[in-house]
Amino acid sequence: MHELNGWRDLNMARALNEALADEMTRDSRVFVMGEDVGRLGGVFTVTRGLLEKFGPERVRDTPVSEAAIVGLGLGAAVVGMRPVVELMYMDLCALAMDQIVNHAAKFRYMYGGGKLRVPLVIRTQVGYGRGVGAQHSQSLEAWFAHVPGLKVVIPSNACDAKGLLKSAIRDDNPVLFVEHTMLYFKKARVPSHEYTVPLGVASVVREGRDATIVCYGMMVQRCLEAADELSCESREVEVIDMRTVAPLDTDTIASSVKKTNRLIIVQQACRSGGLAGEIAMSTMERVFDYLDAPIQRVAGVDAPIPFNRNLEARAVPTTEDIVQAVRATL
Repeated sequence: MHELNGWRDLNMARALNEALADEMTRDSRVFVMGEDVGRLGGVFTVTRGLLEKFGPERVRDTPVSEAAIVGLGLGAAVVGMRPVVELMYMDLCALAMDQIVNHAAKFRYMYGGGKLRVPLVIRTQVGYGRGVGAQHSQSLEAWFAHVPGLKVVIPSNACDAKGLLKSAIRDDNPVLFVEHTMLYFKKARVPSHEYTVPLGVASVVREGRDATIVCYGMMVQRCLEAADELSCESREVEVIDMRTVAPLDTDTIASSVKKTNRLIIVQQACRSGGLAGEIAMSTMERVFDYLDAPIQRVAGVDAPIPFNRNLEARAVPTTEDIVQAVRATL
């Protein structure tokens, strides 16, 4: 790990591990629970070393039951603890939908006049690229962004991931924290000092004048690659990393579109019913008169993610797909 002037190169798995250790040290109410989070240290090494440091009372391996994991976490949250529970794949959230949607998201609205707190973080991972098949590759963030009472966070890099996870653990509302499987071992500059990243605030990761690209998660990397390619054609696009998709930071999007007058939205999830449609409509409602071209969507295909690696790669947006969408709107 190289450190220079208070910054280090860390991959996302290590950054998330640091966030958990920091918060567990800071607040004795924080504990971790899930499948293989203890002795194994997590399938993607995110919880490695926490069992040895904090003991089995605060780092708990669980049976293979997503409903039980989230249900236990919810119960602990409402009585004053701050659990961070892990569901190994986002697809498996389907097995805990009652606990997440009907209970965790609703308790604060139903009991105690809003005084009840539900400080529950559900960590899970989404993605493609490892050939794990249709039942372990779905991008389901739009399901949960549709549920009032839930916050949904999707970091694109190690620095944001650490700061966002710390903010999520300190939040008094349930947070679904979504990590992309292909970003776990990608490095970024991370501060050595204490910091947090606020939930619900997007980041302009590249400034431009000709068009706005809105994206999140793994697609941020693809969009930045597309922006680099387009700059060779003297086309400068602005890239916005949403970081949090519920709530949406529509102010940052609107401000950018007022400057560039064009909008392209990129999501890994399948096209139909995705967040791109919500972002497009929210933008239309606020800055329609500033748009000089129709809004473009770049999204995954409306089909399950294939197991075959070649087909898998064609099921999600490529850098060239994004470049073509920007050229079309220009």
